[in-house]
Amino acid sequence: VTTQQAVVGELRLFLQDWDEAGQAARSRILASFVSHSSGKGVPDLELQFGQAASLFLTRITAWTRLTYMFGRCLHLQLKALGVFFYAPNNYLTEFLEAGGIMTLLEILAWKPTKEENKVEALHLLNSLSNAGRRYKEFICESYGVGIVAECFALSKKVETQKTARALLESLAHGNPKFQIQVYKALIGLLSCTSPNGQCLVLQTLHVFTIILVVEPLLNLLRSLHPQVQIEAFELISELKHYEVRPALLKSLVELLKSPKQDVQRHKILQGPEMSKMTEPLPVFVQQAAAAKVIRNLAQSGEEISNELLTLGVVHHLLYAMGKQGHADTQRQASLALEYFVRTYPKVEEHAHRCMGAALFESFMCNPEDIYMKIDASQAEILQSNDVNISDVEKTVRSVVRSLHPSHAADAGH
Repeated sequence: VTTQQAVVGELRLFLQDWDEAGQAARSRILASFVSHSSGKGVPDLELQFGQAASLFLTRITAWTRLTYMFGRCLHLQLKALGVFFYAPNNYLTEFLEAGGIMTLLEILAWKPTKEENKVEALHLLNSLSNAGRRYKEFICESYGVGIVAECFALSKKVETQKTARALLESLAHGNPKFQIQVYKALIGLLSCTSPNGQCLVLQTLHVFTIILVVEPLLNLLRSLHPQVQIEAFELISELKHYEVRPALLKSLVELLKSPKQDVQRHKILQGPEMSKMTEPLPVFVQQAAAAKVIRNLAQSGEEISNELLTLGVVHHLLYAMGKQGHADTQRQASLALEYFVRTYPKVEEHAHRCMGAALFESFMCNPEDIYMKIDASQAEILQSNDVNISDVEKTVRSVVRSLHPSHAADAGH
């Protein structure tokens, strides 16, 4: 208790010293803090400051807000704030609630702000944006898109433009409410006079166009209307011939595992018989559709099939087979996996090892109905599988050897 009281006393004195200090003394405190704390995680900061870490963050934020127009300590202040961003925990929330995001945007909008400080502020905003949709939306609601776009347009420094571009791209990802606003801002930036800036905008628009197409299209796979599903399948089949394909395949594979934010109990699944079904119905529909699309795409050509293997499709299909909440997801995943098993001996080997001899034999005999034979223990094994088939070249060579053993022998000579 005495030791704890001593620590609390030291922290109280530290905060008191800060409150009573002038600009020079506070600068020395921040310089020491940045030097000793950069890159530390939450446990290290809490060990150093205890509960006072949040109080110190609030003080730095408030001081920055009051003095950024003078610019004398701004770079050091921003560096100190960045220390807390390496150890987010609850610090980002506290920073937001203390008006930190508004302060950073004001720093960007303040014309006398030095370029190096603009870059630092953009980095901090990017960290916030990458922390989740809540922060993206708050930045956009605070006129952040326009401020960042103006910062990009007026800057003559490549580093500032690149950092602003990265922030705009981050604000577009997983932020459907403001995607169009970001897109319009990027279109507007095409008229900037900097050739380097124009190149950066064009690169971002290329990525952004993919975002605008892929996310809404795959969301249509949640539809309960058969005709909508058919049209979505047709468009996906067409897009496989374009540059959007890598992003499309990656997203399809990822759909086989539900994002955490979607794991919510649906109203129609509240009955006692449905107690095990913890995901909303549209997610199940989307997963089943994704598995079906994956099978169709894999069967359409070896190149796409190989790309899917490098994306870990076998691991994800085995995982989906173990989802006992929705039979159609399991059935479509089994049918898709069957194609890879019958096409690639290496996949067959891994699937056999994961399922066990008895279940694998049943799977090969009747993949469409195998879900009815998967018990809770087997489902858990499937969902915890560690299958990782990324070496496509070796996988393909094993197919060639199985089909043309004489060629394999010749290659050995």
